Amino acid sequence: MRLSLPVLLTAALLLAACKPGPQAPAREGAQESSQEPAPPAPAAQESASAPSAPATAAGEAADAEFPTLQLATLDGAQYDLAAHRGKWVVVNFWATWCKPCVKEMPELSALDAMRGHIEVIGLAYDDSEPRDIRAFLDQHPVSYPIAIVDMFDPPKSFASPRGLPTTYLIAPDGRVAKKFMGPITAAEIEGAIAAAGGPKPGAG
Repeated sequence: MRLSLPVLLTAALLLAACKPGPQAPAREGAQESSQEPAPPAPAAQESASAPSAPATAAGEAADAEFPTLQLATLDGAQYDLAAHRGKWVVVNFWATWCKPCVKEMPELSALDAMRGHIEVIGLAYDDSEPRDIRAFLDQHPVSYPIAIVDMFDPPKSFASPRGLPTTYLIAPDGRVAKKFMGPITAAEIEGAIAAAGGPKPGAG
């Protein structure tokens, strides 16, 4: 049976549609497919290098495992952290303008006065004049010594505080047992001491 012209034309168009398209677009598609996994590569390198990256900014001190601290207190005495081995020492960075710091001072003072195994040292991370800090302490007295820290040259064994208050709990062997960022309570400090193997909360 002889096919009509319209039928032949339709068949030709259908055959043409089944043929692969031009090679150039196919190559472009192949390049796009081969490049899809490429973007994660930098992220993988960054992730792999992350553990070796410094925890602090360039030039910034890092926390020492066994910190040292020697400085003069506001009452004219010399404070040496090493001389307090055998005690749990609370090193508290604070400032007169820091409301959470002021709020926690009475509890820190009570710990220092009422717990024989705990001592506190307050480090005023403050650019106020010494006379202004003394006047502040007249209004907010504490039982523990206070020393003023040079904000441009803080103690080398402690990282510069990223916020206040910042508090370190030093174990009797001189090791940093815990670092607290933000306000703390006496119960939290005593709980951290107990968790580190020291006396339970409420021990004298």
